[in-house]
Amino acid sequence: MSAGILKRALACMLLAALSLSAAGCASWEEMADPLGELSDFYSQENEQPEPEPLTSFTLPYFAGESLDPITATEKVQIAVGALLYEKLFALDEHFVLRPLLAESCTYDAAARTYTLTLRSGVTFSDGTPLTARDVAASLERARSSARYAARLAEVSSVRVQGDTVLIAMSEELSTLAWRLDIPIVKASEVTADTPLGTGPYSLEDGIGGKHLQRVVGWWCSSDDLVAKDSSIALVEAESPSQIRDEFEFSGLSVVCTNPQTDSYADYRCDFELWEVDSGFMMYIGCNVTYSKFFDDGTLRTFLTYGIDRQTLVDDNYGGLALPTTLPISPMSPYYSKSLATNYDYDEMRFIDAASKFRVPTNDKGVPRTLQLLVNSDDSARLRCARNIAATLTELGLACETVESPTSVYEARLQAANYDIYLGITKLPTTADLSEFYRPWGEMSWGGLANETIYNMVNQSLADRGNYYNLHKLVADDGRIIPVMAGYYAIYAKRGVLSDLNPARDNVFYYTLGKTMESSKVATQFS
Repeated sequence: MSAGILKRALACMLLAALSLSAAGCASWEEMADPLGELSDFYSQENEQPEPEPLTSFTLPYFAGESLDPITATEKVQIAVGALLYEKLFALDEHFVLRPLLAESCTYDAAARTYTLTLRSGVTFSDGTPLTARDVAASLERARSSARYAARLAEVSSVRVQGDTVLIAMSEELSTLAWRLDIPIVKASEVTADTPLGTGPYSLEDGIGGKHLQRVVGWWCSSDDLVAKDSSIALVEAESPSQIRDEFEFSGLSVVCTNPQTDSYADYRCDFELWEVDSGFMMYIGCNVTYSKFFDDGTLRTFLTYGIDRQTLVDDNYGGLALPTTLPISPMSPYYSKSLATNYDYDEMRFIDAASKFRVPTNDKGVPRTLQLLVNSDDSARLRCARNIAATLTELGLACETVESPTSVYEARLQAANYDIYLGITKLPTTADLSEFYRPWGEMSWGGLANETIYNMVNQSLADRGNYYNLHKLVADDGRIIPVMAGYYAIYAKRGVLSDLNPARDNVFYYTLGKTMESSKVATQFS
């Protein structure tokens, strides 16, 4: 008899036996199995084995994009780079600075020079030792890169002295270590697309394509590194939507995304999710020097009350951003919720102030319309700008958008040809606002530079206890008006990396158990 016929016969016998039994007993009464071992055999034959839990993982990468950790800006590439490269210092998940490749950092105030001593025993993936020359070459390249140039603007020179690195400053800066979360690569390969690093994995080519190979005898052997596989497959991708599809329907198991970008693709399958501060901040900048709307500074004092931040987040980013009235992420321990509420959306307060505001007029005496400049190449930001203009107009202050492609948008910023603009920037790990307020700062368009605020920025960087006073001063002054803060969303298939403990710009963050104090770092960093 065939297996199919046997199964049907057994099913019929079961049905008949159950029917006869039910006729002679009360409803819901438990019955013994009428077929004994035959029933057990039948049920066992049809049982499906429990799926084994996922233990290995794969990562995506863009084949056409560089993996150079100093120039790469694409988050997908940076996530891969976190396993290939290490930094001098790193910020942990609690925004606490920790030393990695640096053993100590001391500062000579008279000479305005920092001395970096490197951790001993560090090697690259090819087994060669890390030297001061490698660090100096990496920092020099970072100084000229689009990604790191602004944070190293005060560095005048980097040179090697024996086994140490000397960093000369053009002006006083007490928080250099916070800015040295920069990947270090081998000096001889500093301009390569994939230079050698000191991380736990190396990039290799194999029959199945590119993959990460665990470095045998890795110098660190950190216990809290969650990536423990001997090999990690890399899945080549061309777009965020393809990465999403590979994650939901194929073998891709870990993805790092930026929900605030135009290219973000929503994820809907079963996953574990971590959200990590990205440093991105959307804000409104005011043309305080050249716009007639800011002649007396009144508008800056109440414009914040006309920005419905929560609606902007919900309608334009699907709730995947954080409304903020302060120039720092709400994820930061230095974000004051009680202070932030003082500058939130308030229709009546805005309407009352707007009714008393003297709107400037043109040469014919006709009231001007507030011009909101926005980059039209960023569709989500463009929608936000249109929403802001519509809300301000509805509340009594006529506003219209000036929608310009990137090149024209940047030219208008440089020429201060706007009243207000909607910008996005990535703040350093210290939430340093210097570039807005220092003389000739990178983002001081429209006369934002202000000595009082700049001095407070420096005080806050030297002593984080001053952050509250700084944020209050910035919000009261209103030269820039924060709108929302961004974060990275890290998706993993359930059970792959449950112990993941990501930090900013480092998906696979791990520590060497060191603190700034134990590493003898200059006291102003502690």
